[in-house]
Amino acid sequence: MNRKIYNFSAGPAILPQEVLEKAQRELLSFDGIGMSVMEISHRSKAFADVLERAESGIRDLLNVPHDYRVLFLQGGASLQFSMIPMNFLKARADYIVTGAWGNKAAKEARKTGPVNVIHSTEQSGFKTIPSQDEIRFSPDADYVHYCSNETIDGVEFNYDLEGGGIPVVCDASSNILSKPIDIEKYALIYAGAQKNIGPSGVTLVIIRDDMLGKVPEGQYSMLDYRAIAANDSMLNTPNTWGIYLVSLVCDWLGQKGGVAEIARLNARKAQILYDALDSSDGFYRGHADRDARSLMNVTFRLPSEDLETRFVAEATAAGFNGLKGHRSVGGIRASIYNAFPIEGVERLVEFMKEFNR
Repeated sequence: MNRKIYNFSAGPAILPQEVLEKAQRELLSFDGIGMSVMEISHRSKAFADVLERAESGIRDLLNVPHDYRVLFLQGGASLQFSMIPMNFLKARADYIVTGAWGNKAAKEARKTGPVNVIHSTEQSGFKTIPSQDEIRFSPDADYVHYCSNETIDGVEFNYDLEGGGIPVVCDASSNILSKPIDIEKYALIYAGAQKNIGPSGVTLVIIRDDMLGKVPEGQYSMLDYRAIAANDSMLNTPNTWGIYLVSLVCDWLGQKGGVAEIARLNARKAQILYDALDSSDGFYRGHADRDARSLMNVTFRLPSEDLETRFVAEATAAGFNGLKGHRSVGGIRASIYNAFPIEGVERLVEFMKEFNR
């Protein structure tokens, strides 16, 4: 590389440099076997070891109990929007909508059966999250679904939702592995890998054993959690390279002190950036309410769209990539996932101060 590029993209996102370097070293010959991970059979012992390391890495980092299965699927979080209701929606499902992805999940679920949006922050512009006390569940709900961190809108739940006996399903694509979570409060957690877990093309699903018994008979095989679990995520040929990188990311996180330590670093990075917004006399205006701010996706606006366009152009020229907000909302978005270095946040703040001046 001729110079350092700071990658603020929301996903596919930055991967740890140490992980990329190890993958580069092993690209042609994994573990000295003379073949790439992309070439070996998914039924081989070599890949069985990779799959085991990836699963045990997730289990160790998140303290996953024994009565949960860790699965590696394909299709991204977007396929889960359909797959979850196809497997579990019988009477009705509750949805909490705090951003664009929660909205999309509810829309897909309606194609399967009745959906009750029990709380939505859309009218207020997706700037906040509800407190646990504000949520009222349907007594006959098969499950309640929510997104713990909305990538587009930059809002994040600062607690694990309590379902009150209703199975809790969570899209944790943008903040999985970024902080400790209480797995036992969830019936199913899913996440696209391309933000904090690994490369695009892998979807992590952590599902409680009792949920597998709720899968309807005659379900399409590739959409059947029970069948996928029975075949150890290999009902078809999995993304072998992606799962290999997941195992390396888990190793890297373990070496960094695990999710508790990375959570402290993530909070520090976010504080530096939010302090810059709050001290700019309104030149930079954060989108989310202060008590709902995401530690992963910092979204903000400038006084005009013309200035935002200029900001993105000059930032890109200065080596800051991926700062343009999602096409549906505009503005600026800085995604600072686990692998994003603190010095990159500090350099961005310096640029922001100079741009403001």
